[in-house]
Amino acid sequence: MCSGYLQAELVGAALSEAEAVACLQANEEAWQLLVMDLLWEQGTGLGVLAALSAPGRKKGIVAALTNAASPDNRAQCSLDADAVVDGAAEVNEFLAYCAAEL
Repeated sequence: MCSGYLQAELVGAALSEAEAVACLQANEEAWQLLVMDLLWEQGTGLGVLAALSAPGRKKGIVAALTNAASPDNRAQCSLDADAVVDGAAEVNEFLAYCAAEL
């Protein structure tokens, strides 16, 4: 969906926190936008955000696109994520945000 609308190229994909961190490390210079969920079968998006919070690690825009966009989750993500978007209710806002940032 996003690749056509945003004219973006997919650099990597992951199904767990560990895979996401490894993918980001392997592609440090290649990514400009990280879109992730907060809740996965193994690990969380918060763990990925923690890995990115190390000095010099964050290289692009980080957006949490999730159905778990509660006020508490938004607050937890706000220091390390550029946006926390409700995937069920704010998809158009998410696409507009990404288009403006890229």
